[in-house]
Amino acid sequence: MSFKRALGPFDATMVVIGGIIGSGIFINPYIVAQRLDSPALVLAAWAAGGAIALAGAFAYAELGALFPRAGGQYVYLRDAYHPIAGFLYGWALLALIESGAIAAVAITFANYALRLVGRPDLAAVPLAITAIVILSIVNFLGVKPGSRLLNVLVVLKVAALVALIGAGAFAPAASGWWTTARETTTSGMGTVVSFGAALIAILFAYGGWQNANYIAEEIENPRRNLPLSLLAGTLTVVVVYVLVNAVYLRALGLEGLAATTTPASRAAESMFGVWGDTFVTAAIAISTFGFLDLAILAPTRVYYAMAADGVFLPGLAQLHPIYRTPWLAIVIQSTWSCILAMTGSYERLLNYVVFADWIFFGLTVGAVFVFRRRVPLSQRPGDAFRAPGYPVVQLLFVLVAAAVVLSVVRSDPASAARGAALLALGVPVFLWYRSRTS
Repeated sequence: MSFKRALGPFDATMVVIGGIIGSGIFINPYIVAQRLDSPALVLAAWAAGGAIALAGAFAYAELGALFPRAGGQYVYLRDAYHPIAGFLYGWALLALIESGAIAAVAITFANYALRLVGRPDLAAVPLAITAIVILSIVNFLGVKPGSRLLNVLVVLKVAALVALIGAGAFAPAASGWWTTARETTTSGMGTVVSFGAALIAILFAYGGWQNANYIAEEIENPRRNLPLSLLAGTLTVVVVYVLVNAVYLRALGLEGLAATTTPASRAAESMFGVWGDTFVTAAIAISTFGFLDLAILAPTRVYYAMAADGVFLPGLAQLHPIYRTPWLAIVIQSTWSCILAMTGSYERLLNYVVFADWIFFGLTVGAVFVFRRRVPLSQRPGDAFRAPGYPVVQLLFVLVAAAVVLSVVRSDPASAARGAALLALGVPVFLWYRSRTS
């Protein structure tokens, strides 16, 4: 039994956009404003982060067109380097990266949903678990129901951001919002360091384009539609992110943006009055609910691919006989996410492995070099997608990924060490499963 190719180019593009846009763009831009000294530098940093994200999407588009298989990033790492590289990625994804993200975002959704209905006093965990269970059932019943719900939620979250952008274009601007810069004694090299620090926060906000690659076997004509969705989705997010940050700066000014931990609410309040906070609260609730839907839909295909290779729980390789979904993978990931949400341990555990995502991003883009040698362009179809700027763009991306990892190690070596230990725990698990199939 195989997956059903039920997703068109629009569906796949919504997966890309939904995987990138979460709650961060509504909350976190103040961090960037704190680290940079002028509005021009803030917007330049968001544009630079978008360029890096596009470079990553270009690489994933080439790899996805070359290997349009379920599991995406797992497949590329497995075939480019060694099966253990792919396994460790999937191991980290299930153990903490994705399951922990589901738990954390579910709590965020519950907090904002309760605030929206006027009951912030209620406990968030029961609603968070309820949201995970409901979305698990939706995705259990087929990739199309999960995708349709995702499409609606992504359109709503993008519409909310577009409304914010449109209102910001006509609302009164803060005095001197563009020309006023923060007084500083920072040298030229200090500015470069600050720009890099801001860029790290931005790159985390841009992550998520890889979700479409997980479901390649469920996309119609993936060799064409997967690259198309990656480029269209990532480019849309870049434009939206830069324009939204321009709105924040225009409404609040650099110092005002740096001084608030809720920039979207503050900006919306200045433009919409008392309804501004309600508008942003609803937008964040919708955005986080959409992220949860995607996090349950896409990454479970990685665990399916691992099991199909005989290096993980065999039952995960079974598709439901009617709905043709990796039902057991959905059940296990969602159950573990609920446990993390109940214990609250996900907050600590996510810090331990946050650097792992960019280790694997760098390795995956590096796989473009490997496959350019193994499968030269002359041996590929004439219309096969080719990542532009080879090899310079890909090399720069790998260097940026290494810088992100090193910065995390430097800022929080204890968490990085624990994350490395978690990855190391996956090695004996891989060897045990591999011995059973050899």
